[in-house]
Amino acid sequence: METVPPAVDLVLGASACCLACVFTNPLEVVKTRLQLQGELQARGTYPRPYHGFIASVAAVARADGLWGLQKGLAAGLLYQGLMNGVRFYCYSLACQAGLTQQPGGTVVAGAVAGALGAFVGSPAYLGQLYGGLTDCMVKIWRQEGPLALYKGLGPAYLRLGPHTILSMLFWDELRKLAGRAQHKGT
Repeated sequence: METVPPAVDLVLGASACCLACVFTNPLEVVKTRLQLQGELQARGTYPRPYHGFIASVAAVARADGLWGLQKGLAAGLLYQGLMNGVRFYCYSLACQAGLTQQPGGTVVAGAVAGALGAFVGSPAYLGQLYGGLTDCMVKIWRQEGPLALYKGLGPAYLRLGPHTILSMLFWDELRKLAGRAQHKGT
């Protein structure tokens, strides 16, 4: 793997995750529509315009046009750029300090980098509805019951899986390009 300075990893990580976001944002739109239909209404008392992934993509495209599948992209790019730029920067710092070469260091570095990235990105994600993770969980539990905490787990994975794969692919390729450019300059 190419070695680049942590500041470069911040830019490359943010860029890679923003590129992945462009490709996976339609999955986020469909996931959100599936999760929110009939929100806070008794089961069976609301229309269900979205049934399954493929039919939901078609319904969004019919209702909002193909660009409707990219609704919320600006917010997604802000969130992904902030959160993942910090994650990759912190992870790169840990690598540079040699932490990842220690037993369990990769796990610790990944966990700390992930937590710091989530902390930085969370204002872009939670907005004004919840006062933090605990407030969010308590409100959902009280309003919809404990199983609602798992609502949308399948669709969320269908977005996160490809997003993570694309983020890592783009990050790796961008690091290779940056490393080659760095070597040519020396």
